[in-house]
Amino acid sequence: MSLNTEVAVVGGGIGGLTLGLKLARSKIDVMVIEKLEEPSSIYKGELLQPKSLQIFEKLDVLKDIQCNGFSFSRIAFEEGKNEFFMDYRILPGDYDYAVMIEHEKLKRILLSQALQYPNFQYLSGAFGKGYCDGRLIVERKNRKERLFVKADFYVGAEGRNSITRKEMNSKIKKIDYNHHFLTVTFPRPQSLDEGKIISKDERFLGLFPLPKAKVRSVYLIPKGSYKEFHAKGIDHFHQNYLELFPELKGYVTRLKDWSDIQLMIPTAFYADKYVNGRYAILGDAAHTVHPMAGEGMNMAIQDADILGELYESMYSTGRISPGRLKWYEKVRKPRAEKMISLSHLSALVYSYSNRFITGIRRKGLKQMERDKTLQFKQMLNVSGLGYWSESALDRFVQAGMLPARNRGLSSKAKRNYFYTEKDDYPWKS
Repeated sequence: MSLNTEVAVVGGGIGGLTLGLKLARSKIDVMVIEKLEEPSSIYKGELLQPKSLQIFEKLDVLKDIQCNGFSFSRIAFEEGKNEFFMDYRILPGDYDYAVMIEHEKLKRILLSQALQYPNFQYLSGAFGKGYCDGRLIVERKNRKERLFVKADFYVGAEGRNSITRKEMNSKIKKIDYNHHFLTVTFPRPQSLDEGKIISKDERFLGLFPLPKAKVRSVYLIPKGSYKEFHAKGIDHFHQNYLELFPELKGYVTRLKDWSDIQLMIPTAFYADKYVNGRYAILGDAAHTVHPMAGEGMNMAIQDADILGELYESMYSTGRISPGRLKWYEKVRKPRAEKMISLSHLSALVYSYSNRFITGIRRKGLKQMERDKTLQFKQMLNVSGLGYWSESALDRFVQAGMLPARNRGLSSKAKRNYFYTEKDDYPWKS
């Protein structure tokens, strides 16, 4: 059986659905092919950064996201007896906060909106098997059928093992780490109403509030130690959490079974090209990042925004040429590589537990909180709203070799470092 569409998207995760919704709103025929038929229990990104919130407001789904998520403006860092704060409110404008939302809930919001458009097609339980003669081969095992999808353009949003990236002959460069994470959601105390990262010696615990009085937690363990940790039992797991954050007593202890706890293995990689002819890749098919900065899902959303805007421009002007996809790669590839580098450096800071590294980390956090320029740069770069590279002067301030700069920047000066429409969509100018 043969199906036709203008853009075929392989993968119905957050990136694929964001692109599908954006194209459907632009009256472009789009088909999203998703292998899952039911919600997944596997943990995936839940933290929405300010740039993603801006994108979702343009797509008219931000209110639904806010109603089903948990908004907060600060992340507290506890280092021993010291506490430091990173505050999104240092960013001027409406997007001075982040939102935690369950991954599957966000998918349902995006899919529900997209299905309202007659030019949006969604195939669930469908596996992209490869490409042949310029067509996408799709199998739906439950229906025991094979489909051939013919499209003007194909987008790989199918994750790390991307068939589209393989078809493009795009190579990846990979980074591995010396630690893994345990992640689980459980009830939280009402007082836990902002992000919290707690580190002590070799231990690290991240806590991020979800709606319905829940919290998503990530706990760092050495690479290869999972079996040993598991063998010590659920009480040992509870004790590690309580030693770092005693306020979780009566909450984390509600976890009774290891089956609720997932092992998360962080990696980072980036592809050497994002487009090739009529093919493009986004999200984890193009790049993965260490989860420390909470950027993976947000990068996929930002990819989808740029690529979707480019397709909209192509179809609305009649300039439908695969060569114009280079604009997408030109915008997104350098930004993604900057974010991979930022997340990688954040990971290295927590990868080693000796006193020297701990001292550097503590000093850096203290100086970053004191120095408003450093804090603005950090929050700007994490937010996705813009980018301002750190300078040699910044490094000296972070190391405590120079005093913190007390004078802050004006809102106007800060906005000079935000991405403009010309930065995001340069082909329009």
